[in-house]
Amino acid sequence: MTTPVDPANADAATEDGARIIRSAETSDGPGPDVIAAHTLTGYAVVSPTGEKLGDIQAIMLDIKSGRIAYAVLSFGGFLGIGDKLFAIPWAALTVDTGAGNFILNVSKEKLARAPGFDKDHWPSMADSTWAAEVHGFYEVVPYWRLTERSSQLRF
Repeated sequence: MTTPVDPANADAATEDGARIIRSAETSDGPGPDVIAAHTLTGYAVVSPTGEKLGDIQAIMLDIKSGRIAYAVLSFGGFLGIGDKLFAIPWAALTVDTGAGNFILNVSKEKLARAPGFDKDHWPSMADSTWAAEVHGFYEVVPYWRLTERSSQLRF
């Protein structure tokens, strides 16, 4: 088991993004505020107590708004066989740059009850009924209900 993490040490919650626990080290390059999505696939997802919940398989973008909608978490199974997938709302996650993982404020038992799907039968993530259920389960405001102002600003 990994070391417990404290999401309270993260940046203040934003309206529409994951919180960040910053590493004490500074790094060259674009991160952690701006980062290539492909570098996050494979990141572990842990509970606040440090229990591993799974790994990130994909980052899902809402093309119309330009926002990250979900991180797809793989949970259960063995060596990729029998894994159940979960669309985790981006705002439900905290990234720990020092540990190189995400923190999701759920237990393994609660995650097992979450709305999920298998790799061959993905839901229509644009279906508002399905999406509202997922956001409600993780107790975060749906990303499409966030203020429109931030996505309409033009310089």
